[in-house]
Amino acid sequence: MTNAQATQTPAAPAGEELHLPKDSGVPLAAAISITLIVIGLGLTFWITALGLVGLGATAYRWIGDTRRSIAELPEAPDAE
Repeated sequence: MTNAQATQTPAAPAGEELHLPKDSGVPLAAAISITLIVIGLGLTFWITALGLVGLGATAYRWIGDTRRSIAELPEAPDAE
């Protein structure tokens, strides 16, 4: 069979939709908070404390966003 004789069959539709999280600045805020913690370890406690507070707030928001995102997903079909 040559390429000219070969026929292509269409692919089956996907079983479920691909889920991607929304765009967010939370990872950037977490990175900045961690940077403040590391810099503060060498300089002063107050910078470290600011980084820790920022990281705590960022983690709280990130976990909340993830929980809401997971709650919006459709139910999984029963595996039989």
